[in-house]
Order: sequence, then C-alpha cells, then structure tokens
Amino acid sequence: MRAAVDARACMGHALCHFVAPDVYDLDELGHVVPPGPIPAARQRDAEEGAAACPERAISVVAD
Repeated sequence: MRAAVDARACMGHALCHFVAPDVYDLDELGHVVPPGPIPAARQRDAEEGAAACPERAISVVAD
C-alpha cells in the first residue's frame, strides 16, 4: 500500500499529519511529503489522514 499525493493540490493545511503523524511527514512549507510504502498496521491511519485533507490531495492505493 502507498499514498499518492497530488502536490499541486496540497495547500499545506497539515491535517493529514495532524491525524496520522506516523504516516505523513511535512516539508519546510507544511506540504505533505509522499510517504514510502505504508505497512498494513498503518493502513487505517493512512486512510484517515488522507480523508482529513480538505483538497483530497492524497489517495491511498494498493501496490
């Protein structure tokens, strides 16, 4: 599983990181950094973090 990030859509609200800090890191401007492979144990966190994005800039997809 991985998270696909639309960098153009990310506005830096950081809600993904707030909800799932173990999955989503932020750059120096507060924009999400695409994570590497997401372990099965973090799937729910990844999905909740993606759902928190007001722009829907993150999609959690199967590998």
